[in-house]
Amino acid sequence: MLVVAYLAWSIIKEPTGTLEMDKIAGYIEEGAKAFIKRQYKTIAYFVALTLIPIVLFFQDVRIAFAFLFGAALSLLAAYIGLRVAVKANVRTANAARTSSTKAFTLAFRGGAVMGLSVVSLSLIGICILYILYKDPSPLIGFGFGASLAALFAQLGGGIFTKAADIGADLVGKIEQRIPEDDPRNPAVIADLVGDNVGDCAGRGSDLFESISDDYVTAMILGALLLAPLGTNAFMYPLVLGASGILATMVGVFVTRGWKKMKPIMSFNIGLLITAIFCVIGAFASTMALLNDITIFFAVVCGLAASLAVGIAVQYYIGINSRPIRKMTESSERGPALNILTGLSYAFQSPFLPFLFVLATILFAYNITGGSVYGIVGANIGTDLAIGIIMSSDTFGPISDNATGIAQMTGTRNGGTLEELDAMGNTTKAYTKAFASASGTFSTVVIFITYGKMVGLDIVNLGLLEPTIITGLLLGAAFPFLFSSLAIRATGKTAYKVVDEVRRQFREKPEIIQGKTKPDYARCVDIATKNALKQMVAPALLAVIGPIAVGLLLGKFALGAMLLGGLSASALLSPFFTFGGGIWDNTKKNIEQKFWMKGTPTHFAAVIGDTVGDPLKDVVGPSLNIFMKLTNMTALLITPLLLTL
Repeated sequence: MLVVAYLAWSIIKEPTGTLEMDKIAGYIEEGAKAFIKRQYKTIAYFVALTLIPIVLFFQDVRIAFAFLFGAALSLLAAYIGLRVAVKANVRTANAARTSSTKAFTLAFRGGAVMGLSVVSLSLIGICILYILYKDPSPLIGFGFGASLAALFAQLGGGIFTKAADIGADLVGKIEQRIPEDDPRNPAVIADLVGDNVGDCAGRGSDLFESISDDYVTAMILGALLLAPLGTNAFMYPLVLGASGILATMVGVFVTRGWKKMKPIMSFNIGLLITAIFCVIGAFASTMALLNDITIFFAVVCGLAASLAVGIAVQYYIGINSRPIRKMTESSERGPALNILTGLSYAFQSPFLPFLFVLATILFAYNITGGSVYGIVGANIGTDLAIGIIMSSDTFGPISDNATGIAQMTGTRNGGTLEELDAMGNTTKAYTKAFASASGTFSTVVIFITYGKMVGLDIVNLGLLEPTIITGLLLGAAFPFLFSSLAIRATGKTAYKVVDEVRRQFREKPEIIQGKTKPDYARCVDIATKNALKQMVAPALLAVIGPIAVGLLLGKFALGAMLLGGLSASALLSPFFTFGGGIWDNTKKNIEQKFWMKGTPTHFAAVIGDTVGDPLKDVVGPSLNIFMKLTNMTALLITPLLLTL
């Protein structure tokens, strides 16, 4: 966290550029602060309401405090990263006027504030609670609180950003035929604000809850499976996490602008160096605390699987990849074929990352001689690089905002920001795919933890029992219902933004002529109010569903429901994430060719991108949290289920 403070200081001391640049950046910062303030207030209400049944049913102040602490730290990590991101965007835009290497360094270090805050505050929170309680069981409340807050943050931020993006694209690009980030578009500031509250704050909360859940389940399973090791079993996942943070700090300072080196190459070198230091730290931690080389192999396998997801991302979403070229060809035949071709690639895309996860689970289990703790080690291994991967994710909205500020103010940068923005799109896609694979792994371990606590491994469940079959199929159906609610919520909010942008163009023709400035604040306000209202129903499903099944059908049917939900979510999430990314980069591939802008091919790609927007930035990332939150809810109510 001292490094976070240093990075924040080094960014804020940089100049912001012209008065016009500073003014546009001020609009973005003001909008982001207004949204976060209202969103956090809404989340606080639901956290307070959830606290009441926790206190009444468990009558354990330790769980209640851990729940509040987890939710608070999740939101704090996201807030710190967001506040620096909205400071870094204009400074990156200004630096790009004179130095491409400095612009890259500023943007990446702005992202590193979020990356290091997420992993550091999670570890600090878990350690404080363990020092207080000397018992990992109440820490389930911490993971549950972090997951609940994260789902609201991701849903609310995602709905906001995609509603604004859709409104800006449909009315601006399609109807008025003006460029992206054109200052005449009333929704352009809301779109830029959305990049921060969705991709930055929302994703930060997502990965915070993921790593926190993994620490909690690793400590609980360590107590069950490694009891003879005593304190070492509890300390191992925490020391492993600490080694990953140290490795991330090395990677962050290595990843900077170098002359004659492309930004994506610099990031890849930083990621590789981080991975090397992670391996060294994992070996030292494992041998010192567990003295078991097979657990080390499992951890390294998990780390390798999380990095290998990047191969699938590059193949399906890379701006010049074969699928993107095929999508460009399909766009020449109209929107319908663009969407059909995109769907075909989207359905195919989860297969390879899913294979990585399954192969890693089997390898970790077998290399450790059939020990479930091998899977736990591999799961923690997937978390080791979270810090630098989250840094690259937040780098995306910073670069995107910088590009928007430059375009709105007519600032020249020699193509530097366009290159950084293109890299940001790739790293954001990688983070989403990584989060999906890591989330699947995490959910498997949470499910195993639940199974151990209720005795799924020692009881003959009777798979032909109607209650088990019902639970399994119901679990598989819940992610589809959740996805429907989330997409519908985005659509409803987008309606309002589209109507408002059309109203401003209709009532004030001087806006499109460039004689009058649009009312940016009105679009931000509409998107904020509707996003916060629409995020409630999908989020409640993740909590109410497992409680209802557990209380009505029993703990074993709930176990079947968790397995069904895991199976459906683990495939749906990358389907949405990759599909949306494919449509997005098809549009960007076409826009790179200036002669294709404004053609029917371009319009077809914009429509496809509009379809993909809520999939990749709302539903896909939210499903990662949904499947973990349902399992954490089951873990939380386990003491109640055992008394039934």
